[in-house]
Amino acid sequence: MSTPLLFACESALDTALPRTEVRAVFPRQFIIAGWTGRDSAAIAHHIHELELLGVPAPSSVPLFYRASASLLTQAPLIETLGEDSSGEAEPLLFWAEGEWWLTVASDHTDRKVETYSVAVSKQMCPKPIAAAAWRWAEVAPYQDELQLRSRIFEDGQWVDYQQGTLSSIRPLASLCADSPLGTAAQDGCFLSCGTLGAIHNAQGVGIRPAAQMEIELRDPRRQRSIVHRYQVQTLPVVA
Repeated sequence: MSTPLLFACESALDTALPRTEVRAVFPRQFIIAGWTGRDSAAIAHHIHELELLGVPAPSSVPLFYRASASLLTQAPLIETLGEDSSGEAEPLLFWAEGEWWLTVASDHTDRKVETYSVAVSKQMCPKPIAAAAWRWAEVAPYQDELQLRSRIFEDGQWVDYQQGTLSSIRPLASLCADSPLGTAAQDGCFLSCGTLGAIHNAQGVGIRPAAQMEIELRDPRRQRSIVHRYQVQTLPVVA
């Protein structure tokens, strides 16, 4: 059995003060939804920025990639092979004790491998995930207000890398229904729900590697955030 992930799960429970309980979740199934943009122009933009890196266009949208559940990690440091990987913030739903919970994760991906197989690239890197979560049923009615953000440490400072709201992503409930999980989710099922385009730097480069990354999901209605920061250690490619 896999090592459990520990989540501080927050629920309002129809009371004035939220309650937080720590839940241990053993990852058993992990699906990464791709090309989940609600706006066809935004999808085209993301496809284009990946095509600039040599990544072929998807056969259909959305797509649901399978990945090993053991890739999910809450460690502050991940190791990747070579210097061609980068992260991207994504809302992530997981099933625990009979319901969905929402957190934020990074679909850290090997961009070199991605140029010949997106499916294989999804399996190449650890997937950092935050250690806090919100009850999905409580935030689902105002999903579009939730803010997704990431920052990277670049040229000696933290800079915005992604920024937007979940209104840019297909309704997460529909992604769950359309995914291979369908309505048969069980404890330990994880579904990463897509991302936003990268903000270009001064050199006009969007998707790019960084030694440190911070991912955040913010709920402006309740003035709370889920934040996770991690470092990337690159290992030499030995041939």
